[in-house]
Amino acid sequence: MDTPEGPDRVHGVAGLTGLAPYWVEVDTNLYVSDEGDASADFEAEYELLFTNYWILSASFETLVAFSEDREIGVGSRLNSTEVGLRLSYELIDRAFSPYVGVVHERKYGDTADFAEADGGGAEAWFAVIGARIMF
Repeated sequence: MDTPEGPDRVHGVAGLTGLAPYWVEVDTNLYVSDEGDASADFEAEYELLFTNYWILSASFETLVAFSEDREIGVGSRLNSTEVGLRLSYELIDRAFSPYVGVVHERKYGDTADFAEADGGGAEAWFAVIGARIMF
């Protein structure tokens, strides 16, 4: 869990990663901080192959906190969701894959209120560009 502002935190993490039916990649984690605050995240990703080289990836991520932590701007219950699409082209024996995409993030409840009180917003769009490198 990222805490770019506010006090430093130490978290214990337990997670599961795997492949669900219909080739959906799933990743879920449970976090417990040194302050006793617990939260969980869930991420799912699906890849649609247009050709052997062009791939569209759709992803969904959500974060749920079981307690409120005002110091780092996290409310209890559902905190945020993130949905994204990424188009990539695999090159060089699929070891290098540049991509472009778009991501939509939305914060809910007290987390949205904390973000707005700090001058931020509850909703944002991002353009992403990068490359996946396997070695």
